Amino acid sequence: MKTIILAGGFGTRLSEETERKPKPMVEIGGRPILWHIMKLYAHYGFNEFAIALGYKGEIIKRFFMDYRLITSSLRVTLGDEIINWHTGPEENWSVDLIDTGLETQTGGRLKRLAKTIENETFMMTYGDGVADINIRELVNFHKSHGKLATVTAVRPPARFGSLNLEDSNVISFAEKSQLREGWINGGYFVFEPEITDYIDNDETYLEREPLEQLASDGQLIAFKHSKFWQPMDTLRDLQTLKQRWDSQDAPWKVWK
Repeated sequence: MKTIILAGGFGTRLSEETERKPKPMVEIGGRPILWHIMKLYAHYGFNEFAIALGYKGEIIKRFFMDYRLITSSLRVTLGDEIINWHTGPEENWSVDLIDTGLETQTGGRLKRLAKTIENETFMMTYGDGVADINIRELVNFHKSHGKLATVTAVRPPARFGSLNLEDSNVISFAEKSQLREGWINGGYFVFEPEITDYIDNDETYLEREPLEQLASDGQLIAFKHSKFWQPMDTLRDLQTLKQRWDSQDAPWKVWK
């Protein structure tokens, strides 16, 4: 089963980083967040990817073209121009890197990648959020209900610390906990190929008419994930992810 990753947006809310690189290439622990997302899927046995490129897509292409050089040890014999690789990349991934246009919206990017799906069930996510979702359980849930689309519902992380007060006394304090009420789109989807019939053109936002119509048709089901989920929308989000990785408290790191 192939996983489509949308990686073509401008990332304007993280402009401190995205002036130089596309948002999925912003690094956590020395690796792009895109790599972290792919490691999650690969941990559960899903190694085939199609990445929808747009803004600064050539940087993502270059990363995968140079992947062995970046991740492996080697010996170079100068003069003879001989390269001996001491190690190879651990990852056994197949990655399609598809240009989908600079201004194309999320639905349009997905529709453009339809030809790589080969009329089979597929997964999709965004290139800017991590979670400790069990991808195998997500796929099995999708197969169990027979609908066209599954969206992962998550609890949004609180932006500020939560105070429990009695008069002016602080009874308890919880820093940046997951909100206990309300569900939002967590960005980890499973789709049947017919989903593309709900997308008109490049200007279509997946999160608007397509998902709204699927819900109206009774073809959209939610997979509830109440554990860790964190988007990388702002510089504060990025710092949170970096701190958790550096302190070895990164719940999304389910691989060894």
